[in-house]
Amino acid sequence: MKKIEAIIKPFKLDDVVEALSEVGVEGVTVTEVKGYGRQKGRTEIYKGAEYVVDFLPKTKIEIVIPTALVKQTTEAIKNAAHTGNIGDGKIFVSQIDSAIRIRTGETNESAL
Repeated sequence: MKKIEAIIKPFKLDDVVEALSEVGVEGVTVTEVKGYGRQKGRTEIYKGAEYVVDFLPKTKIEIVIPTALVKQTTEAIKNAAHTGNIGDGKIFVSQIDSAIRIRTGETNESAL
């Protein structure tokens, strides 16, 4: 099993969730987060005063899937979240050793 974490622009969330559904991903956890990457925030003007916004709003998506679905899932996220502009986000893939469905006690891939 693999865990996929994707940091995307908030307005791309619906597109990404739809793309995940099309490749058969059933469970998704979504969190509103703030951060920055290479763009290092941005400068804005408010009531004539210039200030720097260090942390930009982002959306974090977390999914645990069978290893066999990793390539098509990451491709779906990449294609749906892409705008071509700086700050499109990142996708991280990591190994999951075990999973347990609390309600039934099912383990590993059957718990997904």
